[in-house]
Amino acid sequence: MRIKSLVAAMATVAFLAPVAAQAQAEENPWMLRVRAVDLLWQNGQSQTVQDLNVKAKNQVIPELDVSYFFTKNIAAELVLTWPQQVNITAGQGNTNIGKVTALPPSLLAQYHFTDLGAFKPYVGAGVNYTIFGNRANFPALGNAVQVDQSSLGFVGQVGMDYMFDKNWGLNLDLKYAMISTNVTTVQGGTNLGKLTLNPWMPAVGVTYKF
Repeated sequence: MRIKSLVAAMATVAFLAPVAAQAQAEENPWMLRVRAVDLLWQNGQSQTVQDLNVKAKNQVIPELDVSYFFTKNIAAELVLTWPQQVNITAGQGNTNIGKVTALPPSLLAQYHFTDLGAFKPYVGAGVNYTIFGNRANFPALGNAVQVDQSSLGFVGQVGMDYMFDKNWGLNLDLKYAMISTNVTTVQGGTNLGKLTLNPWMPAVGVTYKF
């Protein structure tokens, strides 16, 4: 009787094993996060840009990111927002001289640490591609200067999710991106120097795992 029971149990395990493996393999690989991000521009300057003390003003922006998990540890994250207005200041009094728009999507590869229960830290690295719009919108300078069309640079990331249940969690995130633009005259394209933005981006948000 015991032998028959053991054989039956082994047959049941053999039958359920591929079902369990298939269920694990079919776990939804998508994750969404919505964050509030504090853009802390580093504002490195050179040449005339430095003499005029041209800077981008710090601001808080919304962010949406979509992650896809290839395995439980390896994921890719696409960081998105809509074009954001960036106020540009100059002089010792940081007088507003105009504004440009910036669309700064990033794509990162991530490693997630998954053996700490609800606490799930991660690290990431990738590329940022920022597209600048309204590039000559500087009324205080007679709209006589402009910035580059785009910037391509490295972005690094550390962060954590704390999952309240299998779907919802709290996200804390910190990114650093290399973003810079040349300032040139509209007529003739004379280079007036470089504004190296390189923002730190601490953020807090909500995580949803499908």
